[in-house]
Amino acid sequence: MQNINTVVITGNLTRDPELRSTPGGTSVCGLRVAVNARRKDGKSGEWVDKPNFFNVTVWGAQGEACAEHLAKGRPVAVEGRLDWREHDGDSGHREYVQIVANTVQFLGSAPKNGVAGAGESEEGEEEIPF
Repeated sequence: MQNINTVVITGNLTRDPELRSTPGGTSVCGLRVAVNARRKDGKSGEWVDKPNFFNVTVWGAQGEACAEHLAKGRPVAVEGRLDWREHDGDSGHREYVQIVANTVQFLGSAPKNGVAGAGESEEGEEEIPF
């Protein structure tokens, strides 16, 4: 039996994208996406939103496009795979799961007063340079 590791999320960026490069020169962009899950509150019985936060890694030209065209608060759709990591550092041993993106779709319209709108066409759809 073949394993399947695919995840799709839609949500909003909680901070501006962080672009960096590997020692070999490959671009890698870090995103943090908030996704609300609706559930009934046990006490009141009312529906409430519970935020979940996901770290997303976007490689290469797609990561560069994310850094250029996205900003905090912008809605995105991400399709990719889950990747488990561990790290030993000054604060001890940490384990975490991140999403490695295959595709990032820019949702909504870009803000009119910033770099994030630079790739927007006259019809309001963005032209993504990859």
